[in-house]
Amino acid sequence: MNSFLRISEAAALALHTMGLLATDPERVFANKELAAGFQASEAHLAKVMQRLTKAGLVHSRRGPKGGFSLATDPERTSLLEVYEAAEGPMEISHCLFGQPVCRNGCIMGGFLEGISRQVIEYLKKTKLSEISPILKNQIRKDT
Repeated sequence: MNSFLRISEAAALALHTMGLLATDPERVFANKELAAGFQASEAHLAKVMQRLTKAGLVHSRRGPKGGFSLATDPERTSLLEVYEAAEGPMEISHCLFGQPVCRNGCIMGGFLEGISRQVIEYLKKTKLSEISPILKNQIRKDT
């Protein structure tokens, strides 16, 4: 199904995984269980987690009991920080083509710019702690 507003799979994985890590900040989550919880490729998720680790948002631990844990305060970490760690800086969209093509202005008017600003503002003000309750039961703990 097509959607007008769509983000990359990497950004979606970053946002969802960080929200899940925020449900239990002390816990180390294995890449395999995270990938299974979001029905994602382990290899792709590992690349996303590498970006989040490099940005200082996640701690990475190697070995048989290795995995990932939250490195930041979920009350202070915005979704925009997570998105930009995965994708780079979010830009204001002015054109459907990605660059101005139409000589007499955009057929969408200021709509794209307005929506882009709203999305950025939402991601900036929304913290991991606000989305983590939604993801609390996304994966089962081994007991």
